[in-house]
Parts: sequence; structure tokens; C-alpha cells
Amino acid sequence: MGVKGRFGLVVTSGAGAVLVLTAGCAGGGGQGELASGKSGAVTITPGNGTASVKPDGPIEVRVADGTLENVTVQGQGATITGKMAGDRKSWRSDRTLTPGTSYTVTAQARRDGKASTATSTFTTLKPEKTLSVVDVTPNLKGEKVGVGMPIMVRFNRPVTDRAAVERALQVTPEKPVEGAWRWIGSDQVIYRTETYWQPHQKVRFNARLAGVPAGAGVYGAADVDETISIGASQITTGNIGKYHMTVVRDGKKLRTIPFSAGNGQTREYTTTSGVHLLMEKGNPVTMVSPGRKEGDPGYYKTVVGHAVRFSNSGEYTHAAPWSVGAQGSSNVSHGCLNLSPANAKWYYDIMQRGDVLKLTGSDREVEWNNGWSYWQMSFDAWKKGSALT
Repeated sequence: MGVKGRFGLVVTSGAGAVLVLTAGCAGGGGQGELASGKSGAVTITPGNGTASVKPDGPIEVRVADGTLENVTVQGQGATITGKMAGDRKSWRSDRTLTPGTSYTVTAQARRDGKASTATSTFTTLKPEKTLSVVDVTPNLKGEKVGVGMPIMVRFNRPVTDRAAVERALQVTPEKPVEGAWRWIGSDQVIYRTETYWQPHQKVRFNARLAGVPAGAGVYGAADVDETISIGASQITTGNIGKYHMTVVRDGKKLRTIPFSAGNGQTREYTTTSGVHLLMEKGNPVTMVSPGRKEGDPGYYKTVVGHAVRFSNSGEYTHAAPWSVGAQGSSNVSHGCLNLSPANAKWYYDIMQRGDVLKLTGSDREVEWNNGWSYWQMSFDAWKKGSALT
């Protein structure tokens, strides 16, 4: 049991001197005593012992007499920071709190040259449902990506209040460029820049999601931080009607490669024009004719080497030793870019996810949502998909 000590402090056995705080109702403030012995000098909201505090409610500290010197918030959830008023009479947290978490607020004040400390410990509401980030792409350890790479974020459930969640998402490149989020579903949002990223830099993605009200009683569960490495600027341009593509890295031409593209006999067998991004690679990859089973006209099942995907409609660059004679002079494929084994391996080895592949010369334009072909959409149109416009 504590006994009343000098300066209005309560001295507790084994715990030293701590400032007296009275528990308030849910979300209420607790009053403390300064070392001068005058009560009511420091108020912390939520008050000591308060339970089920809404995660999107602020923490506030006020001093009636004297000034605040420092305020800290400790807890197992998100790191909570805040802003001190210019007159140092008040402090307010500047972000949401982690649900289902215990926090301790410590306020240091000074009056008439005498220092004191006040504390308040409270717990936040534990909601029935929370919103979490289940995937951020790109996220492969040690990966460097191309200058066209978007940032793709997927959540564990549909987002009702998209604006609140989008405000919690921050993208910070070392070399600034304008960008915007676009929702492409109830549980997925994608960030694209107005122009390509500058090469050779780090981009930080931060979702300050903990405690964000996502709608329908759902709160963000936890913050997410990712650092994305932008590699060299590798841009490939090719003309389907001229059967060649040229690879440029950081402004320097690396190689011109002959290819054989789709034969164009059907839309399916026509290689798409437009701005594509390289998505993934595999060696080997089994190519199967879409929508056909064995025995159907046009059915095929072929294993190819050093394949690099650039759309969701089955388009790859890959090794095609059977069509080397046509590469550079005619289009005979089912829609892929057939390359010689040596060129296919070279392209496979240097590719980065998010590298740009810009093709012209066919009458089939790639759709903006076919794979990662988001650069097919103008930036003005892209921004209209934001919840904040």
C-alpha cells in the first residue's frame, strides 16, 4: 500500500514514486498531481485503467499549469508518435492505435522549475474482424525490379471504407515521382507512377494500417513496411511486323534480337501491341493451347525453355529452336515471341520483373488489365480509380 509523501506523490513499495492518476470512464481522462502538490495539473486521455478504447481515437495530454516536456507512448503494437502544441500545454497523437493492445502513456511536465511524471495505462478495443495485408508485390528477398513495376497490395477481406485505408498507404521513393493508387477489386489496390521510376533506387512502402477504421466495424490489424529495390532501366522495344526487338539498359543498347511473333490467323494467335511489363520467368514452361483438350483441332502441348511471361493471355518470350529459320523474317507462332535458344537464355538471364516491353505492329492491342499492362491506361484515367479523387 502507498503512503502520501511530500510533493503530493504516492510512494509505492518497491516501485518508487509515481504520479497519482484517477481512472476515468471509457475514453475519459485521468488527472495527475504535479510535484508542487497541486492537483489537476496534467490530464491524460484515455484515463488510467480505461478499456475498449476505439483504435481510431486520439491520445491527448494537457497541462493546466506549467508546460509539457516530453510525452511517450509504449505498447506492443504500432509505434505511436504525436505533436506538441507550440505553447507546450498539450500533446496529441497523430495516428491510430493497434486493436487489442495495452498502451502506457508517460508525460513529463514542469512547473515553477519542478519536474513531475504522469502515466496512464489503457487497452484498446479488440474487434471481431480485422483487416490485414496478405500480399505486397514485389516482395522477393534481394530482388531488383524494373522501372515500370507497380506496387500491388492485397487484403484479407473486402474493404468497405477504401478512402480511409488508402490514406494509410504511403509510397516514398528516394527519387520522387508522382504516383496514384487504383482499386481493381474490393480487396486489391495498385500503385502506379506517372512516369517510370528512376533506376537504381530504393522505394519504401508503408501501410500505417493498425487501427484504421476500414468500415463495417473492421479495423486494421497491423502496420506493414516493405522496401523495394529498383534496378537498371531495361526497356525493350519491338515491331511485330519487322520481326526484331531491341534491348536498352540505362540508355545503352545491349542487343537487337530477331523473333517470330504470332501468325495472326486468329485473334488468339496475334501477339498484342502495347506497353507490357515482364511478369515472371520459368525454365522449362509447358505451353498448352487455351480452351482446348487433347484431340481438339489446334490443340498443342509443348515444353519450352527460358520463358519470360509478359501477359496473362499466354504471351511469353521463349526458346523456339524449331522456328529459328523464321525468326527475323516471318511470324509463325501461336502468339509468343519465338527466340533462338541463345537469345532466349540471354533475355531470361537479364530480365527483371517490371521491365518494360513495348511492342507495335499488330492490330490487337493489349488490354490495360491483361497481366501488368497498366501503362496502357493514361495516368489521368488511372487516378480516377483512387478512392480519394
